[in-house]
Amino acid sequence: MRTGWMAALAACAGWAAVAAPVDKAFLLQTKNTTMAFQKSGETWLLVHYGPSLGSTVDAAALAVMTAKDSAEANSAQFYALQFGRPGAPRHWAGDKGTTGTVAVGPYVRVNNLDCRDFTHTVKANGQDYVKKGTACREQNGNWTVVQGAA
Repeated sequence: MRTGWMAALAACAGWAAVAAPVDKAFLLQTKNTTMAFQKSGETWLLVHYGPSLGSTVDAAALAVMTAKDSAEANSAQFYALQFGRPGAPRHWAGDKGTTGTVAVGPYVRVNNLDCRDFTHTVKANGQDYVKKGTACREQNGNWTVVQGAA
C-alpha cells in the first residue's frame, strides 16, 4: 500500500491521519475508532483496531497532544489492554516531553467478554491528566470502552 493511497483513503473515508512517519506506521482515527497500520517489508499490516484515544485519554490532554503523542498513547493503551500485567504500567513518550502511563487491572469476564479496568495518565505541559475506565474485548478482538465507565 502506498502512502499517497492511504492519505486519499483517509480523506475519502472521513478518517483523520494522525501518525508519522508514514514510511513505517500510519494511524487513522475518527471520534470513536482507531486503526493502526505498520509496514512489514513491502506490506502494510493492520496492527490495531479499537477505541480512539477520545475514550481512553482525558479530553483536556488530547487538546495539547501532538500526532506523535496520540500515536504513542494509542499504542501503549492497546498493548496494555491486550498484554499488560496488573501492576505493571506501560510507559510511552511523545513529543516535547509529553509522557504517559497506562495501568490495567486483571481480566474480568462480563457477559462472555474479557474486560479490564484501566488508568491512562498523560503528563503534558507540566500537568497530569488522568482518565479511568473499563474496556472490553469484543468477540472480533476489538477493545471497546464501556459507556458510563468512570
